[in-house]
Amino acid sequence: MSRFEGKRVFLTGAASGVGKATHALFREEGAEVVAVDVQEAPDVIRLDITDTAAVVDLVTGSGPFDVVLNVAGIVRVEHTLDVTMELWDRQIAVNLTAPFAIIQAALPGLIERKGNIVNVGSIAGVRGQAYSAAYCASKGGIVMLTKGLALEYARRGVRINSVCPGGVWTPLVEGVAAIMPKDLNERLMQRTYNVLPPGFADPSEIAEAIAYLASDAARSVTGAAFMIDGGIDS
Repeated sequence: MSRFEGKRVFLTGAASGVGKATHALFREEGAEVVAVDVQEAPDVIRLDITDTAAVVDLVTGSGPFDVVLNVAGIVRVEHTLDVTMELWDRQIAVNLTAPFAIIQAALPGLIERKGNIVNVGSIAGVRGQAYSAAYCASKGGIVMLTKGLALEYARRGVRINSVCPGGVWTPLVEGVAAIMPKDLNERLMQRTYNVLPPGFADPSEIAEAIAYLASDAARSVTGAAFMIDGGIDS
């Protein structure tokens, strides 16, 4: 039997990159997936997850769920002195506030169904990454949100984990690379490259890790920050 046969899954960031790979994998494994993204894509509901009222209405109206996957995220690489408060707020909103709102809305159903949550963090959430202070703050928040919730809800049968990728080559990363400043310190930037060749993971690798944590094979795992960083933090 497929790992997620008969399971109901809520997924953000489903239109591209890691979210798209995760969407495909969970559907292949038998899950019924309610997938959202700010971009249009087949079998994906177009929704800005920073619209808290709309996303909470969708979660509560289409639930309950067995699995919640917070994959959507944004990142910018630039000098901190050039970061506007609007850009700071947007990264915190997408990467941290929206996952919290989704989790809060989904928790009653997850408790009822003894479900689980997987949040996508980042290596930038556990170690410093230059020119990405807002991203580091948001992903560090996700890692600690995961750990705090995991402790709070363990005795109620809900597992909550995070995956923390290093470099993953996605349309998001490709777009960021195209617009980042040209005068960044190369030595500092090299700290973000995976040690294992070719330097970037494929989105399917992260999707597989998400699926493991969401599956019964990880029934003894909660509060984890599962590193998939190609040796960056070794």
